[in-house]
Amino acid sequence: MSVILILILASLAVALAFLAGFIWAVKSGQFDDTCTPAMRILSEDEAAKPDRPEPGPTRGTQEPTTGR
Repeated sequence: MSVILILILASLAVALAFLAGFIWAVKSGQFDDTCTPAMRILSEDEAAKPDRPEPGPTRGTQEPTTGR
């Protein structure tokens, strides 16, 4: 019977810890704006776009290997 009491008290302690963490997150503003971060990926960032493409190897410029 004492094991059940210990388990009940332990589960209540864990539940209270999660409740305290949730209350702390709400008070610190973690849940203020939930739409903007999800929409930010859809907007184009002008600073990240290069003005012209980087020069690089073009297709077909390498010599074929003989396989030896």
